[in-house]
Amino acid sequence: MHMGSTTPEAATAAAVSPQRGAAGRAWPAAGRSVSRRLPEHARHHNRALVLQALYRGEGLSRADLAREVGLTRVTISDLVADLIDEGFVIELGLRADSRPGKPATLLDLNRGGHTIIALDLSKDASFRGAVTDLDGTVLVREELDVEGLKGDEATTRVTELLDRLIADASAPVLGIGIGSPGIVDAEGTVLRAPNLGWENLPLQRLLAERTGLPVIVANDANAAALAERTFGAGEDHMMLVRIGRGVGAGLVVGGVLVQGASSAAGEIGHVVVGTDGGAPCACGKEGCLETWLGIPRLSERLAAAATDAERDAVLAEAGERLGIAIAPVVASLNLREVVLSGPTDLLGGTLLDSAVTTLRGRTLPDIHGGSDVRLTTLGRDIVVGGAAVMVLMGQLGIS
Repeated sequence: MHMGSTTPEAATAAAVSPQRGAAGRAWPAAGRSVSRRLPEHARHHNRALVLQALYRGEGLSRADLAREVGLTRVTISDLVADLIDEGFVIELGLRADSRPGKPATLLDLNRGGHTIIALDLSKDASFRGAVTDLDGTVLVREELDVEGLKGDEATTRVTELLDRLIADASAPVLGIGIGSPGIVDAEGTVLRAPNLGWENLPLQRLLAERTGLPVIVANDANAAALAERTFGAGEDHMMLVRIGRGVGAGLVVGGVLVQGASSAAGEIGHVVVGTDGGAPCACGKEGCLETWLGIPRLSERLAAAATDAERDAVLAEAGERLGIAIAPVVASLNLREVVLSGPTDLLGGTLLDSAVTTLRGRTLPDIHGGSDVRLTTLGRDIVVGGAAVMVLMGQLGIS
């Protein structure tokens, strides 16, 4: 995550000077309050710079860190000492160096010193969860069946899965990240998830109160987009379409995740695709993209296909509807790529080819012809990985 090139110490020194009026007199309490808050804010920012540098570059000395993040060696030494005491940084030993003088001590993030609990609630018939280290490596997996469950029953399954994972953790838990289907606001409230029967469910608050741990809940497609940018090959201008129980998208423009005015950017699953009707949707409309592409509905139609030709026709139609839905988004935002996440046996081949053909036919080839449509390489753990990234960003300021 790019934090900018301004030296934080210089910025802080200017920022904490008392505000002054025209006569040169300091403003009252407001100035003193800002002066108390900003040094701690700057320290938090500086910690994030150090942790980000170590996360991206294993084996840096204190002098290396000072040069890379633009802080003094004294500041770096103080920060590193605190981070070692807190268990976030470790010393690797002396650097092998042919230069004269005392060899530098190398540092690294203590990648196994804390764990992260990450949940993926987007699969059509089960909730998945994992305990990961700070690199996002899965240490333990758990999965619970939720087929047919909605409302309070589905919420209870989330708490059951979370309890199991907390018991599985072998190191202190840094936080809990959750990718949920539906529209999720900035406070982690699931505003609407029709397939789970959730409306205005304050999932983040409920789970934080239950566990006493930091919890971050976000839309599953947004979590997947974060994973693609952090662990995959995601572009700075991309759309990740997450296809499971429902259909949603995470949008990244200029390297920044787009949330939208009401936290619903990328909510394409309940957009009606075409004017020829379609099957009833859980949201109450007919012909939504989810009715064509959601895995339960798509699997039912494939099971009813009597021949390979009929099966290919089902997949081609699903791909065409996807292409119709994403074409205006790709054109409006001038995206470089669309990444599909979901069952590769269904999304690859005929469905993918049909989506590409439809996209090409509905956008300008000289402007959008270079836009790629591909499957993610992160597999089943993409939402789990994104949930872990959310915790790293929220708790340590790194990604």
